[in-house]
Order: sequence, then C-alpha cells, then structure tokens
Amino acid sequence: MEKPVYTLEFEKPLRDLSVQLEHLRQQSLENNLDVASEIAAIERKIDATQREIYSSLTSWQKVQIARHPRRPYALDYVELICEGFVELHGDRQFNDDRALVGGTAFFNGESVMIIAQQKGRETKEKIARNFGMAQPEGYRKALRLMKLAEKFGIPVITFIDTPGAYPGIGSEERHVSEAIAVNLREMAMLRVPSISIVVGEGGSGGALGIGVTDRVLMFENSYYSVISPEGCAAILWKDSAAAPKAAEALKINADQLEKLGVIDEIIPEPFGGAHNNLEQAAGALRYALQKHLNDLRGLKAEDLLDTRYERYRRIGIYQEDGVVHN
Repeated sequence: MEKPVYTLEFEKPLRDLSVQLEHLRQQSLENNLDVASEIAAIERKIDATQREIYSSLTSWQKVQIARHPRRPYALDYVELICEGFVELHGDRQFNDDRALVGGTAFFNGESVMIIAQQKGRETKEKIARNFGMAQPEGYRKALRLMKLAEKFGIPVITFIDTPGAYPGIGSEERHVSEAIAVNLREMAMLRVPSISIVVGEGGSGGALGIGVTDRVLMFENSYYSVISPEGCAAILWKDSAAAPKAAEALKINADQLEKLGVIDEIIPEPFGGAHNNLEQAAGALRYALQKHLNDLRGLKAEDLLDTRYERYRRIGIYQEDGVVHN
C-alpha cells in the first residue's frame, strides 16, 4: 500500500502502518533480508484496520471524505461513463460561470444533457471555478441547458458537488436566490426524465438549484444538507468546533437520507472513498444511472410530472389543525 498523499485524521493509523510496511520492504531490498512473514503480517493488519475504520465511519468522518482533495469530481465521472461530451457555455445574459458546467454527451449510446458543479483540482483552477460555488449566471446557464434538453426530448443528468451557492456581493446583486428559486420551479415541471447524483458535497440551496429531479442518487461518503456542519454548530452551539456533533444531528449522510426518503439510492464506494478507486466508483455509478434511466424512459411526460410531484410531497411531515400529515 502506497503512502497516501493526503491523510485524514482518522486515517493516521493506516498511514503509520503503511510507513512501517514501506520501511520493511526497503530493508529487504537494501540488506537482502527475508522479511516476507513480517510484511504479510503488516498487510493483514492494514486490511483489518481498513475494515475497522471504514465500516463504522461517523457522520463527520464522511463529511471529511466528501471534502477530500483527491476525491473525484463531476467531470472525472463524465469522462469515464460518457462519450462525446461537448461543453456549452454561457447563460446568454451575463457570463459563463465555470463553477457550473454543462453540455451534451452520450451515455451508453444515448443522448443526455450533463449539468455539473465542478470544483478545481489545482489552485489556479480552484480560483477559476470559484471552489465549486456557482453564481446566478451558473444557475441560469443550467436552466438554459435543461430547457434545451426538454426541447430535444433528452434526459437531464446533474452532478451535485458544492459547499453552497456563492454569497458574494456581486452574486447577491445579480439575484442568486431568485435564480435558484426559478430553477426549483422549472425543474419541477420539466417534461423529460431527470436524475441527480450527489458526488461530494451537497450544500444548501446551491445544491438544490440543480437537484429537483425524478431520482436523487448519492455516493456513500457524500453529504447533502441544508447547512454545513460548521455553520450549524456556529448557530446552535456558538462554536464551529462542534461540527462533529452538528453533523450527527443534521442527518446528512446517505444512509440517513435514504431512510428519510430524501434520496432514492446509495451508490457504494471502495474502502476509504471513491478517490481510492475511481474506476470502481464510476462503474457503480454507471450501473445505477442506467437502471434509473430505464425506469424513467418508460413514463409519459404527464406521468413523470405526477410521479415527481408525489415524490417531493412525501418528504417530511407537517401539522395542520392538530393532525400530523406525512
């Protein structure tokens, strides 16, 4: 096992074992020593430690994995599961927001419209893509592409990965909340199949602005929340250090959200997260997408609208005249 480039706090026992393993291998090469049994023992210990750590992750640990700097981003998946992706630019009103990308592609030989929030990998790209935080022109570009997909009768696939919409002065001046609100309304009425996938962070209205779809899928170690754990902790406990406690209270992980009916399916990840085996994660995504697209393509537009409406009506409970409704 190679020494990881970036190690999360709870992964340090694995890092230490990896260092020991590499040291033994180096000694074996340099001194012509037979340490095969010792190497095998450490490899078994690494395997057992991996299973112990990753089979019982806390909500906060999953948030950390969702933010891992090596975690695959939307375009990494698009490159592996789609062919012929052609990016389309601009909202036809103000600018081209690079935090939100979109365009046509072929998925298993059929045309789809891809809309994705994209973070940057290196510093220059992170700045250019505004760390995945879209501005109003990004959401208006997304809406333009959704309408284009509707015109040509092709499914919409969105990839959610953002800490939230950008709250800067310019963004607010150009009405980012209004742009998101319009998307919520228009996505609810799209007459073509739509699927969204939470691949990393699913932060607040910034995520929801491309997330009102017929099916919502979520990678195992992603999170989807009305507010970040740090933001919740700062409000409720007056201390952002209470973020782990907030993460548990918010119910933001895939298994919790599936039970609540917020998402429809959990996409499994390799041990340690999708960044440890992108091809395996992409294969699981391809399988889930094809299955749900097959289901949705068989529905007429009116049935799509009715089913979508009922899906979102079932989320949550409310009380009226003393009676609790689901």
